[in-house]
Parts: sequence; C-alpha cells; structure tokens
Amino acid sequence: MTSALFVVSEEGYWGEECIEPLTTLESAGVDVTVATPSGDPPVIDERSVDPDEVGEETAERVRDVHENHAELNDPDPVARASADDYDAVVFPGGHGTAWDINQDRHARALLREAVAGDDGTALVVCHAVGLLAFTRADDGDFLVDGRDVTGFPNEWEEGIVDDDDRMPGGRKLPYWVEDEVKAAGANWDAELDADESVTVDGDLVTGRGPGSSAAAAQALLDELGVAAEASD
Repeated sequence: MTSALFVVSEEGYWGEECIEPLTTLESAGVDVTVATPSGDPPVIDERSVDPDEVGEETAERVRDVHENHAELNDPDPVARASADDYDAVVFPGGHGTAWDINQDRHARALLREAVAGDDGTALVVCHAVGLLAFTRADDGDFLVDGRDVTGFPNEWEEGIVDDDDRMPGGRKLPYWVEDEVKAAGANWDAELDADESVTVDGDLVTGRGPGSSAAAAQALLDELGVAAEASD
C-alpha cells in the first residue's frame, strides 16, 4: 500500500493545508501517518477554522477532522520517523511552521531523504516551504538551489504582519518565506495572477497556500501514480 507521512506543526498549522491533502490521500487508499516535533498532537491555527476567514463549510469540515482524526490525535515524534518508510512526506503549512517544523533538524532530514532518495517524494505547502531555506543536501548545498518552487509570497505576508513583523496575536514572525527560499537559490514563482499555484520539480512538489491545497494533493497523487477517488 502507498504510504505518506504528514509532518505537522505544534505551533499552528493551517487547517485546509493539512486536512485537504490528508483526506484526499486517504480517500485514494494511501496509508497516512502523522508526526509532530515532540509527538504531541498538532495545534491548529484558529484563524483557519474561523468561519469569517474560511467560510462555514470549510471551518466545520476542518475542525471535525482535526478533533476526530485518529492519527492527528496520536502522532509520532519526528525524530523517530524515517522517510525511507514512506512513499511521500507531506509538510502542511501555517505560520506556526516558522517556529518549529522549519527549524527542526529531524524535519530537515526527512525532507532531504524524501527528495534526494531514489523513491521518495515530498509535498511542501505554504509557510512550510520555508523549510527549504534551511535544508542542505549531502554535498552541503541548499536542497532548493536551482529548483522551481512556489510558496507563501511576500505580497500576502504584507497584509498579515505589521511594520514590526508582528502577527495579529503579537508574536514576531522570524522571517519571510519568499525571501529566505530565494536566498537559498530557488527559482521562485508564486504565480500571483493564478487562482492556484502548484510546482513540481522532480521529487519536490510545492503549493502556494490554502487555495492550492486540493491541486497540490492531486499533484502528489499523480507523482505517486495513485488514482484519486472518483467524485459523484
């Protein structure tokens, strides 16, 4: 059976960016495991389940999966996971990843193993794309150097943080994804004129943000050679 590991933030993941790929893959028969940095259940960004932010339908669906999904509520510690055990490793986004996933050496190792190995594939979404700015290949070069990627753009970040880079709750954002990933040598294009933005470069699939989650999940299934569940 095709398998995927989801590496999810304990500092605030964006609901749709995790739940959409997770449920899409499971509906297609993919066996899903969840890991977090400490092994505690992931924490959802409350803005991503606010009906005023995402709509009532999305908020209700996402919260239901977040609260009741067995694997999400009983994750493994990231340090105990190996990309070699899975066909794909998925890194959902959310601002919270800036404080834990993107700075976690074991998460970086999982990404490196998935992309550099012979069989693995990685899907990285939104703010989790910042992980690429801190991950180096075995030769010491940045893993993302020369690769085509998309991710959360500066233009969107400007509408969220204040002049001191503080989030709405007051916490300071330590870096901007686009700046760091471009500095690591990526060919960055968030396709701001498009409704969705998903980029596939070899074994690396990246998605821009929440609105690209469904397309990113489909791109990953395509890369895995797994047929999506037929819609009614």
